[in-house]
Amino acid sequence: MTVKNNQPNPLNIFDLREVKQCPPHFYAVDFDLSTNEKKITDWIYENLTGRFFLGDYYGREIGSSRSGSFLRKRAAFEIHSEASYFAMFLPDLNKF
Repeated sequence: MTVKNNQPNPLNIFDLREVKQCPPHFYAVDFDLSTNEKKITDWIYENLTGRFFLGDYYGREIGSSRSGSFLRKRAAFEIHSEASYFAMFLPDLNKF
């Protein structure tokens, strides 16, 4: 459990931060995973405060040379500004 500014996050205490299914109102960031998931979730727990989802996303690309379905990772956030913050740091986090 991470404590920032001497305030524990109630969502961490009750194990409610990471949701198992992505709700439709969460803002999603899709990416190809180059590192392990633990590095991503650790960064989210340390730097963000809201609820989030991290899991697989089966995308479909139509009209390009890469047609068909493919597997990517999706990080989705209840607080939309946290999704923007995560997307800014993702290139540094998602390194092999």
